[in-house]
Amino acid sequence: MDDDLQHLVTWHNGEKSYSPFSETEMDRRQFAMRAQMAMARLDACIFTSHHNICYFSGFLYCYFGRRYAFALTGNTATTITPAIDGGQPWRRSFADNLTYTDWQRDSYFRALQQTLGSPKRVGIEFDQISLNLLSLLQEAFPGTEFIDAADVAMQLRTVKSAEEHALIREGARICKIGGQTCIEAANAGIPEHEVALASTNAMVREIGESFPFVELMDTWTWFQSGINTDGAHNPVTNRKIESGDILSLNCFPMIFGYYTALERTLFCDYVSEAHLDLWEKNCAVHEKGMALIQPGARCREIAAELNEMYRSWDLLRYRSFGYGHSFGVLCHYYGREAAVELREDIDTVLEPGMVVSMEPMIMVPEGGPGAGGYREHDILIVTEDGAENITGFPYGPEEMIVGTQN
Repeated sequence: MDDDLQHLVTWHNGEKSYSPFSETEMDRRQFAMRAQMAMARLDACIFTSHHNICYFSGFLYCYFGRRYAFALTGNTATTITPAIDGGQPWRRSFADNLTYTDWQRDSYFRALQQTLGSPKRVGIEFDQISLNLLSLLQEAFPGTEFIDAADVAMQLRTVKSAEEHALIREGARICKIGGQTCIEAANAGIPEHEVALASTNAMVREIGESFPFVELMDTWTWFQSGINTDGAHNPVTNRKIESGDILSLNCFPMIFGYYTALERTLFCDYVSEAHLDLWEKNCAVHEKGMALIQPGARCREIAAELNEMYRSWDLLRYRSFGYGHSFGVLCHYYGREAAVELREDIDTVLEPGMVVSMEPMIMVPEGGPGAGGYREHDILIVTEDGAENITGFPYGPEEMIVGTQN
């Protein structure tokens, strides 16, 4: 092979970029993982997911068909990234960085070998790694035992630091800008995508104004109308809003990999009696759910109590997913702290520092009285003696009937 075509290069191009997190905060995360590694007798961890690489290093990668890693040992921390990204991973990483090239297909694994040496026990993410990648890792590290480290890393992420709370609060503030823009843009005859574009642009501009340096990526809005409200994650379409439509507002600013959300039920111009009845009932569940988020509350018990409210109205059959989830490094295409979801099968006890949503949803199929999807969503920080709602945005019939006729 030509001597100029190297497997590995060090591209420390420029200086480290601004981060909302201090060195003390990033050290805390890495030291906490090292403590877990020591208890599990792991020589190293290879993190490959968006959420763990971002959480432990600060770098959020763009996959695009190439492999990434954050390699953590007892005394080193290194992001491993492809040359196509240039020096950006170095600038964004609270870690060293090693770049691999495209000249040979095994360059990624050479980077891991150079970084880790010959470890006996290595933690990887069983819930994220493919069978193909596992086979290639076993080939690159013969005799190494691979252990699941995904769950313990997730548990570390579930309790947020004060610095994380500050960033999530900023996201909640920007959600309100997107939400208000949605409300102002939503009128009969306007296509869903035009409302969503206005909201997303407002949030992106505010993020850009709010930090000394920030990568403007992944912020989005789902704005749904009519039958399109039946799924919480239905994409934006070019359907035009009609007078009397049920609407769903969903704003998601992404800041340094951290997701926040604002979701509301709205109606265009007016609401029918059948829709109003269901809307008010869903708002009542939302209010009760927010009151139940307290330190010491068990996720499954919150879900069970709210189920009883729906059951009393014969609406439980229309519930479509759990009542809430954790916040932090996650997005619509990566990440989830599955241990903190308000569902019947989750036994986790809420602790101070956790950040969770309350977002009850019911969906009445087309053709039935009050057809459509109803969902409200607030973010709460669990405190020592309660929970703080950081959303602060109106909801319900008195505020969320929108349009030029109002």
